[in-house]
Amino acid sequence: MGDRARRKGILQSEALHQYILETSAYPREHEMLKEIREETIKKHGIWSGMLVPADEGQFLSMLLKIMNAKNTLEIGVFTGYSLLLTALALPNDGKITAIDKNREAYETGLPFIQKAGVEHKINFINSNALSVLDEMLNTNNDEVTGMQLFDFAFVDADKPNYINYHERLMKLVKIGGIIAYDNTLWYGSVAVDEEDVDDSNEIFKKFRKAIVDLNTFLASDPRIELSQVSIGDGITLCRRIR
Repeated sequence: MGDRARRKGILQSEALHQYILETSAYPREHEMLKEIREETIKKHGIWSGMLVPADEGQFLSMLLKIMNAKNTLEIGVFTGYSLLLTALALPNDGKITAIDKNREAYETGLPFIQKAGVEHKINFINSNALSVLDEMLNTNNDEVTGMQLFDFAFVDADKPNYINYHERLMKLVKIGGIIAYDNTLWYGSVAVDEEDVDDSNEIFKKFRKAIVDLNTFLASDPRIELSQVSIGDGITLCRRIR
């Protein structure tokens, strides 16, 4: 795979991508989001590519507001860009359960979350996500305890576990709620024949296969309505219907 196929984003013209960012995304980007983005690039170097792009963040923020979401879940936090944009989009009494095993990365963005005045909306859990989700399911049953299910879940974590997260989230997100999976185009590689994928990067190949398998599964899941949006590295929205 060449550089073009590995560039994040479906818009393979860099000029067009920059036009979208500079014309509509960056001018509306909250100052603290901008500072998280800049600090992440400065502190984490090439790993800053894990950031949610500003135009995708703008899309997610509007979606949350349209949904009137109040109780959300985030699996995979990194430095907190998507976490902050969610917190800014929720009402003052909104709540986010955020799960990530890398607290050090989260603390990169925490000062900016605090400056934005939205830390009170966030419950950060420093843990493996599957164990936390299993604990939620084992200790709560909405029919028995009246557990408040999530309105929205955003998943941007280890790709091979996306399918495992999905089965749990189908019980934790309410009917009519949305589960959003990030990176479902995986740098455009999902449309490349497997034999043409770079053999030198085993993790890239492993994650690509996980995403291909997820996309196939979601397309046939009768429990959801589905929309795969070609923004950023691809984001798939699953609306739970049963």
